[in-house]
Amino acid sequence: MPRRCRCWRTWRSVCCKAVAVVNGAAKIVGGHRDRLAVVYLRQSSMAQVRGHTESTMRQYGLVEEAVWLGWAREAVVVIDTDLGVSGRWGVARAGFAELVARVCTGEVGAVFGLEISRLARSNAEVARLMEFAAITETLLIDADGVYDPTDVNDRMLLGLKSTMGEALWRIRHKASYADPTVMPTGSGGLVVASVVGVGCSA
Repeated sequence: MPRRCRCWRTWRSVCCKAVAVVNGAAKIVGGHRDRLAVVYLRQSSMAQVRGHTESTMRQYGLVEEAVWLGWAREAVVVIDTDLGVSGRWGVARAGFAELVARVCTGEVGAVFGLEISRLARSNAEVARLMEFAAITETLLIDADGVYDPTDVNDRMLLGLKSTMGEALWRIRHKASYADPTVMPTGSGGLVVASVVGVGCSA
């Protein structure tokens, strides 16, 4: 019996040789597929875009994941205008604004990202996106699975992840979407950063 793993189908040949599944895929129904699937990309500096090409490729690879989950290829929209744009307060991010605007119109059936809880630096921004997504019944999908913002458990889980992510950024001062210290490696491993004053061993 094939072993299941929590990874994107598009990562299967890289991270594992197992049957890839998306947790919560049953939440996706025809009403979601009849609308757009929006793939949102971001990295916080041009240096990261140049230095972390694997992360960029994985984000663009979410297009194939959306198609595999049932969206027509022409119904998949990529928003990549925030690549290389800092997520710090006061820095305008046109891509995220476009994402929120599209969700508010009800034209989006699902938003895809590598990690939904880190689509924005601010926990408040993520919470606002979740609120609009709940109103328009838009799913949020990342490598951990499919989140339905209308479900209280999914909302609590995403909110907790977002809060922890913002706290980590404040501690480290330089956490980023493509930071290899908080992202899985292409080989399937995980690089873990230790916080100053806390020892850890693999």
